This record gives sequence, C-alpha cells and structure tokens, in this order.
Amino acid sequence: MQRWRGLEDIPQDWGRSVVTIGSYDGVHRGHQLIIGRAVARARELGVPSVVVTFDPHPSEVVRAGSHPPLLAPHHRRAELMAELGIDAVLILPFTTEFSKLSPADFIVKVLVDKLHARAVIEGPNFRFGHKAAGNVGFLAELGTTYDYEVEVVDLYVSGAAGGGEPFSSTLTRRLIADGDVEGAAEILGRPHRVEGVVVRGAQRGRELGYPTANVETLPHTAIPADGVYAGWLTADGERMPAAISVGTNPQFDGTERTVEAYAIDRVGLDLYGLHVAVDFLAYVRGQERFESIDALLDAIAADVKKCRELTGAA
Repeated sequence: MQRWRGLEDIPQDWGRSVVTIGSYDGVHRGHQLIIGRAVARARELGVPSVVVTFDPHPSEVVRAGSHPPLLAPHHRRAELMAELGIDAVLILPFTTEFSKLSPADFIVKVLVDKLHARAVIEGPNFRFGHKAAGNVGFLAELGTTYDYEVEVVDLYVSGAAGGGEPFSSTLTRRLIADGDVEGAAEILGRPHRVEGVVVRGAQRGRELGYPTANVETLPHTAIPADGVYAGWLTADGERMPAAISVGTNPQFDGTERTVEAYAIDRVGLDLYGLHVAVDFLAYVRGQERFESIDALLDAIAADVKKCRELTGAA
C-alpha cells in the first residue's frame, strides 16, 4: 500500500481512482463498511482505491484545544486500511489555510486535479470544506461536472455496545473512558489498542515480583478508565498475555497517570526503549488502595490469575 503525506506526494502519473474521505479514527466497523465498499468499487472499475484523511484532527485547528482522544494513530489506521485492501492512503496536513478551502475548491484541488476520482464513497453525514459547508448532495452535484460518481453507504450499524446506540468513534471514546473495553471492542471489531515506548518508572512492580512495561503513550491517546484489565502486550512482533494497570498507583501516593502491562509468566524481558502495543480485552477491577503490601500482593496474584484465564479463553 502506498502512503502519501500531502498532495505533492501523489505520483504525477496517478490515474483514475475510487476515493473515500474522512478522519476514520479507529477504523471501526462502520468505517470498515465504507472503506470495504470503496475497495470493492475500485476493483469493479479496475482502478486503485484511496483513503484521504487528515492530520491533525480538523477539530484541533478549527477549535484549538478540542482535539478528541484518538482511537488509533495514523500508522495503525494505515495498517488496518491495508488489511481491508486499500491501495493508497493520503494524509493531508490540516492547516488553518486548508480549513478555509470552499467545498468546490476542495473537490477540484483534491479529488479532480490530484486523485482523478472516478467514484467517491462516503457516509450519509459526510461534511467537508470551509465551515463544513459541503455535503454528499453537493459532492454528487459537482460529480456531474467533473465526471465522478458518488455512492453513499450507511455506516451506522449497532449492537449491544452503548445500549444499542449506532456505532461511532464518539461512542467508542465514551465507552473506553468508562472502562467498557468490551463494548469498545464490539464497535472496533478488535480490542482497543494503546501504543508507546517503554520507559523506566519507579520499578515497584519489579520489586513486588511483577515487573511491568511502563508505556509512554502517544499524544491524545484514548486511555481506558483507571483500573486493572486483561489483555495483551505486543513487543518485537510477539503477543503476550498481560495484566494491565491504568492509573496513578494510589498505593504509593502516585500522581502521574500511567499504563503498565505485566507479561504473564514471562521472565527476564528487557523492553526498555521498545515501541510496544497494549490491547485491552476485559475490565477486571477498579483502582484501589490496600491496607498493606501483603493485601496488595494478594490482589495482584488474583488479578494475574483472572487475566490468565480471560486471555486463555479468548
């Protein structure tokens, strides 16, 4: 799959293509419907498929300080899109100047002049251009002028997550913030993932017999509510069952919120400096302060046993 950053990265000899545009944070099951349809339509027409997305999130430019917690960084989204069969991902730097493009100018500069769109696949509420003035109706109207078709795909599937609310990135973020990682996984179609580099912490886990990878998460990451979770730690391509702790470590009067993962039954791991991934399978319990270190150790042993069972069953 090709990855481009900015319009200037698109090959000059790029021909017709099928395009879909959006933030696609998380590439959840609703997004997968749209992207999957773009891939299928591209194959029907015998042309490549392209996803156009933005960095940073448009809300951060339009309303500074409003950047939402991210469900997946751009490299992870590209991996997931590649798995769906997308041929190219174009990341457009979203600047103040870019935000002022009218819907018509956006269509001409991006879809017509650079990507030579043959078809554009979008969800029903897709908006674009200055002040989000463009919609799928306007997109289709200009398609008659610029020789591309528009297909609208209903992405609002639903299930048990969120009490039956239509699946969306907003709902996914809310569930994660509440610690409902199982509900989030239903929407995403996979466990929610947090990534970052392993850094040195207070090393109390090592002293207690449960050495953890202290993950310095990427900016704006959607981090689950404080508590203990079952899941997996992936490092150097190896996926290991893990007991995951999120919080400030109240047992030792901590103040900094951290994500720490203990690779169950693994001895002698040296992960410092590695970029790792932590996948959240299930919530085990909330964050607590215990009466003694012995009580804490008993709780950790019970947590590890529960996490071993949950990951084993999964």
